[in-house]
Amino acid sequence: MATDFKSIPLIDISPLVAKWDDPNMAEDKGVAGVIRQLDQACREAGFFYVKGHGIPESLMKEVKDAAHKYFALPYEEKLKIKMSAATGHRGYQRIGENITKGKPDIHEAIDCYREVKKGMYGDFGNPLEGSNEWPLDPPNFKEAMQEYISLCTDLSRKIMRGIALALGGSIDELEAEIAGDPFWVLRIIGYPGVSCSNGHDLPINDVGCGAHTDYGLLTLVNQDDDITALQVRNLSGEWISAVPIPGTFVCNIGDMLKIITNGLYESTLHRVINNSPKYRVCVAYFYETNFDAKIEPLDICTERTGGTKKFKATIYGEHLVSKVLTNFG
Repeated sequence: MATDFKSIPLIDISPLVAKWDDPNMAEDKGVAGVIRQLDQACREAGFFYVKGHGIPESLMKEVKDAAHKYFALPYEEKLKIKMSAATGHRGYQRIGENITKGKPDIHEAIDCYREVKKGMYGDFGNPLEGSNEWPLDPPNFKEAMQEYISLCTDLSRKIMRGIALALGGSIDELEAEIAGDPFWVLRIIGYPGVSCSNGHDLPINDVGCGAHTDYGLLTLVNQDDDITALQVRNLSGEWISAVPIPGTFVCNIGDMLKIITNGLYESTLHRVINNSPKYRVCVAYFYETNFDAKIEPLDICTERTGGTKKFKATIYGEHLVSKVLTNFG
């Protein structure tokens, strides 16, 4: 359960990254320290920064630079990969097209999903069937993003092994039927800077992305280093800024992990408000469960939270598709 945290903890996960595939890694002093910090962060804030994660800072910058170049293109160019039902809801989404709780978000984005082949998940997977829409300009965009996705997938698995141990499970407790074949989502997001041309300091709707929780297991946020815009709500309703720390990811847990832990870990409300005059980019990677996984509280978590399951079972893919078809409203 979230607390009245005033800041977001920073965790050096290098010991976990070094020993992630060692079945006895919990016996390592360094790894044990990381596990304790992950547990505390997930219980108290649902958000944490990670450093020592092993993904090159040069690649983190490359994908943000590519995003900046794409979003700076003329609107007609961006529309060449326009999202539609025919593209499996993949591709470019213009400013104001994404809806959060009934209000248009002041951002544009490219939405990408793990490839879904025809008939792969039966009827409920149909809306996401297809391959991703990649722009030809900038020319390195697809290759950089695909390398980045692969490394984020590997990193997320390592962090989830630490979380599994923090919950009192085995290192692969959250794999197999839960996330042994994980789905993923990538949102490449651009937030326009504040325009003062209308004579006001702020536009009428300055919310780049309205308050929401994420749907899956774990999110890795790679944000511009020089603009503070991501805000996280604590238990008292205060909005705590996730100030950029170069070379780190901002991580947060999603609704599926909240269900799995029977509420022991909280998927915390967060929003984005870009009050800077500069255009802001964020590349958000979402590590999910298996698309067709039935998600319900683990027995070990139910025992730790009073013995009663607080959440009904849900099929992750059905949950995601319902959100996609209602434009995440």
